[in-house]
Amino acid sequence: MNAIVIDAFEFCRSKGSQQGVTPVAEMTRLTKDCADTSGTITWKVEGGTGKMGFPQLTLSVSGTVQLVCQRCLTPYAHTIDSSTLLMLGKDDQQADEIEEMIDDETIDVIVGSRTMSVADLVEDEALLALPHTPKHDVCPDDALLEKAKSEKISPFDALKGL
Repeated sequence: MNAIVIDAFEFCRSKGSQQGVTPVAEMTRLTKDCADTSGTITWKVEGGTGKMGFPQLTLSVSGTVQLVCQRCLTPYAHTIDSSTLLMLGKDDQQADEIEEMIDDETIDVIVGSRTMSVADLVEDEALLALPHTPKHDVCPDDALLEKAKSEKISPFDALKGL
């Protein structure tokens, strides 16, 4: 991904908009959670001003990444489709004040900067959209899983052989 750096406050004031497609392979933190580096993330960031007059960014990410199912340990395609609203504070103190004022768990308040990396915002949102425990809806090969369930061996059975 080209290193798109924005002045977050000017971007919001001018109602800027950027969009693009980034290969998963270019997102080093995201690839650590993936089975491989295939896939792309389509993203869009739009600036604006919230109803209380604070600068805000609307960030959307979508795409498909390969994750490892924690039940059957095979890779599967996971679809990411996430959008978030980020309000910007000039520093930690103002961000905390904004968070108290809006009192809305659906809006994240972050510290903005004059040199904010869009790539980092996109990767952060993609990471947050990943499931805590990745797994298929229905595993394709349940044979190993069923075998493990059916072979419940009591630890006392091992003592019988002594």
